[in-house]
Amino acid sequence: MNDLRLSMLENKKIVLGITGSIAAYKACILARLLIKKGAEVQVVMTPSAKEFITPLTLATLTQKPVVSEFFDRRDGSWHSHVSLGLWADAMLVAPASASTIGKMANGIADNMLVTTYLSMKAPVFVAPAMDLDMYAHPSTQANLQKLQSYGNHIIEPGTGFLASKLEGKGRMEEPEKIVEALEQFFAKQQKLAGKKVLITAGPTYEKIDPVRFIGNYSSGKMGFALAEVCAEQGAEVTLVSGPVMLQAKHPGIKRIDVESAQQMYEAATKHFPKTDIAILCAAVADFTPKTTADKKIKRKGDNLKLELQPTHTQDIAAALGAVKKKKQVLVGFALETDNEQKNAKDKLERKNFDFIVLNSLQDKGAGFRVDTNKVTIIDRHNGLTAYDMKSKREVAEDIVEHLVQQMKK
Repeated sequence: MNDLRLSMLENKKIVLGITGSIAAYKACILARLLIKKGAEVQVVMTPSAKEFITPLTLATLTQKPVVSEFFDRRDGSWHSHVSLGLWADAMLVAPASASTIGKMANGIADNMLVTTYLSMKAPVFVAPAMDLDMYAHPSTQANLQKLQSYGNHIIEPGTGFLASKLEGKGRMEEPEKIVEALEQFFAKQQKLAGKKVLITAGPTYEKIDPVRFIGNYSSGKMGFALAEVCAEQGAEVTLVSGPVMLQAKHPGIKRIDVESAQQMYEAATKHFPKTDIAILCAAVADFTPKTTADKKIKRKGDNLKLELQPTHTQDIAAALGAVKKKKQVLVGFALETDNEQKNAKDKLERKNFDFIVLNSLQDKGAGFRVDTNKVTIIDRHNGLTAYDMKSKREVAEDIVEHLVQQMKK
C-alpha cells in the first residue's frame, strides 16, 4: 500500500519563497516536484531573486501569478502577506540566502518574502544556499540557530561544488531531498497514523425478487467522506459499503461492497476484531422480506402483500458493542425525526458506543442525498457538541477531530 498511497503533499498549500542566489534555478525543479506531488504552490520572490530567474517562468509552472512587490504596479492593489500566512499549510524558503536568513532571524521586513514569513501561521522550512565561508560564518550560524529557536525547520545544505568554484558545505539541498523532508514532516502530523479503521456506509438493499428491493435514501456521502479523512490522517481504512454510486479516491481505503444487511453484518463482524476504531455510518435496513422470490413477481389484479421480518439478528452496532475491547473505539450515528437527543442517548447506551453523531431530518440540508450535514456529537458523559451546517467533508473532519480527542482520553 505504501507505493500506492497519496503523497503527504496532496492538496497541501505551499508558499515557496525564492531569494537572490544562483541556486534559484533549482526552484523551478522544486516547484514542479511539489506540484507533481499534488501541492498547490504560490511563489513569493525577493527583488534580487528576479535577477536569477524570471517570475514568468515560475508563474507558468505554478499557474499562479508570482508575488514580489507589496503593491501591484499596474493598479495599486495590495498583496496581502497576512492572507498568505493564513492560506498556507507550509512555507518553504529555498534557496535561502545569507541576507534573507539574517532578515528573517531579526525581523527586518523590507520585502514581501520576509513580511510573509513574519505573518506565517504554518510551519516554515529554510534551505540555505551560499558559499562555504558565508555559511560557516558565525553570524550566519547564529541566525540559523535563532530561526531554529523560533520553531523553524532548517534543511541542511549539502557539500559539493559551489558557484565560487570552491568545494564545501553551502550547496542547497537537492529539490528531491527537500520535497522528501516536507513529506516526512506531514507524515508525522497525521493524527491516525498506524490505526486501523472500519467504516460502514450507504444503505442496504433487502431483495424482494431479482429486480425489486426494499431500501432507503442513504447516498453514502457521509461515510465516504469519513473514509477519505481517516485515510488522509494515516489510517488504514476498511470501508464496507452498501450499493452507492460513489468512488473511494484514497488508495489507503480498502473497499468491500455489500448489498444486504446480512452481508454488511458479516463483513463488519469479520473485520472488527482487528480494528482500533469502528465508525458505523451506514443506514442498515430494519426490516427485510421474510421470503424472496426467485423470479420477477408479475403484476396481477390483487395487491402484492409483503411479509417483513426485523433484521435484529444482523444488528451490527449491538454485535460490535458486545465484543468491544477496552482499547477499541466505537462510533455510532443516529438519524432522528423527533425526540432527537433522547433517542440518540438511548442508542448510545444500548449499543455501547463511545460517542454518537446525531443528525435530524428536521434540519433542512441535513440527512440523505445532500452534500451538507448538521450534527451534534454526544458522548458517554452526556457531553454535547453541536456544529453548524457544513459540507459533509467538513463534518467528517469535525468527527475525526473529536475522535482523536476521545482517543487521547
